Amino acid sequence: MVAKGDYFNGILSLCQCPFALKYDCFDDGETESEIIVSAYSLPEKSRFQAARVLVVGDVMLDRYWFGEVNRISPEAPVPVAKINETEHRAGGAANVARNIAAMGAQVGLLAIVGDDEPAKILDGLLRYDGIENYLLRSKTMPTVCKLRVLARHQQLIRLDFEEAPDESCLKEIMLKFGELVSQYDVLILSDYGKGVLNEVSLMIAAARAAGKPVLIDPKGADYAKYAGATLLTPNRAELKEATGAWTDETGLTLKAQGLRESLNLTGLLVTRSEEGMSLFRAEQIDHQPTRAQEVYDVSGAGDTVIAMMGLCLAAGYDWLEAMHMANAAAGVVVAKLGTAVCSFDELTAALQV
Repeated sequence: MVAKGDYFNGILSLCQCPFALKYDCFDDGETESEIIVSAYSLPEKSRFQAARVLVVGDVMLDRYWFGEVNRISPEAPVPVAKINETEHRAGGAANVARNIAAMGAQVGLLAIVGDDEPAKILDGLLRYDGIENYLLRSKTMPTVCKLRVLARHQQLIRLDFEEAPDESCLKEIMLKFGELVSQYDVLILSDYGKGVLNEVSLMIAAARAAGKPVLIDPKGADYAKYAGATLLTPNRAELKEATGAWTDETGLTLKAQGLRESLNLTGLLVTRSEEGMSLFRAEQIDHQPTRAQEVYDVSGAGDTVIAMMGLCLAAGYDWLEAMHMANAAAGVVVAKLGTAVCSFDELTAALQV
């Protein structure tokens, strides 16, 4: 006799149903139990194209120097890298915006940069990706840069160039935020701890007053400043820094739900590396296992997760659909080197695996 679950899944296969459906059927020998159905639709590009998302936060220019190492320096016990190729990518909050633009959506980026050559490179990269950028130029701080030197796919060293933004730029960004908030469906605040979101509590209040969902990728141990946000997306290490460690799943639930309630959040999405991701809300807890087939570089995966969550909510998808797509997109980018994006075609393909 064919198992009932196999029968229903076979029908789906024959019909080439465009949904990711899972049937779990149980039979106790006498009484047939309820058939449980879990369904996710594939994304519609037209819905993404109609969505408008504003990203605000710390941007940076990611520089990559690729080369090869064949000897140790006679000056010090360090490798000598012969550089063969260089590459620039938009990082931080700009990478969040890039992930949204890669899905064909309308995205704006509000941030502070220096009045320098890296800022010009960033501006060009953003324009190329179709991002509406509102880059405010500071005369006193340089554009944040991260320079990575790599050989044979291994990072040898990273050099950071950064300074805190001045008060006049912070006031200017708040004024610009006030002008833009009503023009977008969803707001994403990307906090890399560089100072652009020093007044994050005022931004949350302005967004909520305008009736806009506000999603935040948090930084640091003090989460009180994020109170009133719609969703926070800490990774496992960031949550431990904010709440303290836990020893089991029950402990994680207590910590996560306690934080969510204390900050009056609608949701708390915890990305858990090889353990997938968990979404904590008042009425339920949902979990998605990791989808990555091969992990090459996890840098920027958090950017992809919050980008997809914000975009999907702006496009009218529900929380579980958004989480499902964010998980699939993250699985795509961790198989790429450095700060990377997931395209619409890559997302669709990943969801059908």
